[in-house]
Amino acid sequence: MKLRVIHETVYHYTPTVQNAQHMAHLRPRTGMVQRVLTHSLQVDPAPTQCNMVQDVFGNTRTFFSLPFTHEQLRVRAESLLETLPVPAAPPGEPWEAVRERLSYRRGQPYHAATEFSFASPYIPRHAEFVAYATESFAPGRPLMQAASHLMSRIHADFAYTANATDAGTPALESLRLRRGVCQDFAHVMIGCLRSLGLAARYVSGYLLTEPPPGQPRLVGADASHAWVSVWSPSADDRGGALVENAWFDLDPTNDRPAGEDYVTLAIGRDFSDVSPLRGVIHGGDHHVLQVGVTVEPVPEAAATSAAAAALTASDAPLTPPQAPGSPG
Repeated sequence: MKLRVIHETVYHYTPTVQNAQHMAHLRPRTGMVQRVLTHSLQVDPAPTQCNMVQDVFGNTRTFFSLPFTHEQLRVRAESLLETLPVPAAPPGEPWEAVRERLSYRRGQPYHAATEFSFASPYIPRHAEFVAYATESFAPGRPLMQAASHLMSRIHADFAYTANATDAGTPALESLRLRRGVCQDFAHVMIGCLRSLGLAARYVSGYLLTEPPPGQPRLVGADASHAWVSVWSPSADDRGGALVENAWFDLDPTNDRPAGEDYVTLAIGRDFSDVSPLRGVIHGGDHHVLQVGVTVEPVPEAAATSAAAAALTASDAPLTPPQAPGSPG
């Protein structure tokens, strides 16, 4: 599929902001089933400094500075991507065998996935997660069968309720509330997996806004979305590399694996690693936030033309107020 993603964020401040520093995760990743053809970022008012770097997880982060008074901030990211069908996840090894791969043993090869098996700022390893997950993780059950069962249970047991939580709600509180939004569903599932000694990543991204004819409209399609990536290596994988084809994405909010109608923006340990836009401001005690996301299919001819134009563009660093990033 060829998809265009538009993500616009607007802040209205009262009183004015005196100066501000912001960090954004708004450029989608390029990977095995997704390729960025073009990307642009517009910031209004235009920042005095703006640069992009890659973080430890391979995400693109954009930093920009606004050292002057302003009453409004508008950030608009537009990306054109090509997505491919996602291979179905094999059942995998028994989940206990995968857990053993991640356990420390002297002389055992190091697996880079291990860093996603520990607690993170929003997601502790806790006995309450283990108690909830036990029904899905029977002894000897293949990992991806167990993880898919856990995903379906979360979807059935938790109510999708806007405003029941906020961006800072810890995963344990979401587990006890049995309600929340996609961020909470993902945090709870990750908490269950990590508390069992398994590796799981938090994925932020988008869904196709209007589904294909005959397909149901998915929850979270009008905003940024979040889901879970589970590490399930093949039985003959004896290396320690963080191989992308050993990660399989599951969406507990919609009870389905991620497919070509999903766009991955960033990955991390939890939401704190991949917030689309965050910052530090001086002033602006009160603000009104507006966020709009559109993901739409693009005709093949238009996508090919845009990709060709991107290849002829310079690979200059991002500059305000509008600056295309390099093609993926």
